[in-house]
Amino acid sequence: MSSLRRRRYVLAGLLAAIGLIAVGILWAVVETVFFTVTVAYVLYPLRQRLVGRGVPRRIASGLVTTFAFLVVVILISPLVWTLFRRRDAIIELLGNLPDELPIEAFGVTYNVDVGGLVTSTSNALRDLAFSVAADSVFILLQLTLFTILLYGLLLRPSAVGRAVFEITPPSYHDVIRALHRRIGGTLYALYVIQAATAVLTFPVAFLVFFALGYEDVFVLSVLSGILQFFPIVGPGMLAVGIAGHDFLLGQTDRALAILILGPTIIGVVPDVLIRPKLATRQAHLPASLYFVGFVGGVLTVGVIGIIAGPLIVALLAEMVDLLSDGKMPEEG
Repeated sequence: MSSLRRRRYVLAGLLAAIGLIAVGILWAVVETVFFTVTVAYVLYPLRQRLVGRGVPRRIASGLVTTFAFLVVVILISPLVWTLFRRRDAIIELLGNLPDELPIEAFGVTYNVDVGGLVTSTSNALRDLAFSVAADSVFILLQLTLFTILLYGLLLRPSAVGRAVFEITPPSYHDVIRALHRRIGGTLYALYVIQAATAVLTFPVAFLVFFALGYEDVFVLSVLSGILQFFPIVGPGMLAVGIAGHDFLLGQTDRALAILILGPTIIGVVPDVLIRPKLATRQAHLPASLYFVGFVGGVLTVGVIGIIAGPLIVALLAEMVDLLSDGKMPEEG
């Protein structure tokens, strides 16, 4: 074995060992670091466009980082603020449900205990609101870490790439490029397309909920937008829950209306208007595999699995494609 190859393997081993140690020590912020890296992956083309138009790379990195910071704040603030301020109204809404729900089937009446479920849900909402308030300092620190790390990654985007190519034998560089393209396409689909769909979902949901006479129109519209990030179920899951609530209160007509309009109008219309226009750089990952990655990722590693699950499934699909082709992809 040549000294150059031995040096490459030693450096690769040290990188892996130090990486594992870093993950163990920095586990409390590993989710923030992971999300920041994936966001930098998506925003890198925007940074390159600014640099290509003559903007200095430091200023371009700063502008893109500021844009990402504002987007995160705009997305998080309404949900957190609404849940904290409207928790009493939500709990009161749950309190209007009957203690027992009689269900008749085959001539036998069953009484379902709704009161216990309402109590546990109300306690969970209170705990969530106070937890958000108590952890506000930690949230601010995470947001600060996100901003600083994102700026650093955008300022020197090629540093990691050079390290990976340095420790990887030249005959495998085309594989690295193929995985890089798959990562870029997957993250574009997960962030850009989903985010654009969620943004359009808000006004569509607002009109539907307002027309049907719901009181918490803003909260329901925000939740509908967020649920666009959930594959397959989406806002339809919220519509089913609202329809069940209306049914328990005796508002059968509105329950049927939201059960029909929720999945069709709120769930489908934004997809039809947004996805075809942004589909040119999708991950080319079937919905079934996306769902498996999403659910498996969330159940295994928590919130980070929303991105990590589909991403690892996409990389697995790419490796299967490379093996099934019987040849390595061409450079491009």
